[in-house]
Amino acid sequence: MPGPVAAPADKEDNFKPLPPTKPFQSTLRYPSSRKSIYDRNLNRTRVNESSLASFAYLFNTLITYHHSKSGSVSEIETRLNRAGYPIGTKLLDLLLYRQPPRTATRPTRILELLQFVHGTVWRALFNRTADALEQGTEKKNEYMIIDNEPLVNSFISIPKEISQLNCAAFVAGIIEGMCDATGLSTDGVTAHWAGEGDELWPGKTIFLLRFKESVVERDEALKAG
Repeated sequence: MPGPVAAPADKEDNFKPLPPTKPFQSTLRYPSSRKSIYDRNLNRTRVNESSLASFAYLFNTLITYHHSKSGSVSEIETRLNRAGYPIGTKLLDLLLYRQPPRTATRPTRILELLQFVHGTVWRALFNRTADALEQGTEKKNEYMIIDNEPLVNSFISIPKEISQLNCAAFVAGIIEGMCDATGLSTDGVTAHWAGEGDELWPGKTIFLLRFKESVVERDEALKAG
């Protein structure tokens, strides 16, 4: 068997040895206890609130990024909705995991899901329940969750040219992801201003949920039988 072919001398002159690879150094900073956020128990009972200033900074950065990539108000809201959607799919399992074993049941009916979002989800995200939960009078597949003062619309300065922008579209994406994760799919969840002319709650927002007709039919069949 022929031996290895040596590289021509002129080719060897075109290469130089590289320095040895440095050992991998993580940029994750550890506290004195040598534990990171990933070592915390998911089922902790003590309420840990995030810094409002940190959230406001990160959320403003998120809005600025999507604003720079969008050409209209509807496109910005669509992008914010998509950003919140995966959070909703994961948040459902986390909240169910943190509930006591005997009461941790996944919502299987529309009303159960809406009450879960109105109460448990809102308390986990905003430390309070939503202000109202209503069903549409014209279409039986439409429901509304009302928040008089959404936190995501606080500390947000919206230019006049996009004054119709409602940053609560991010929360609407969270709700939509949670609905799909339970199998109670929707045709979309949108956020709408409702506080125009309301001196007390000028930032009131309605989250409109439109469930698929197949989901409504299944829910009525379960109710009847």
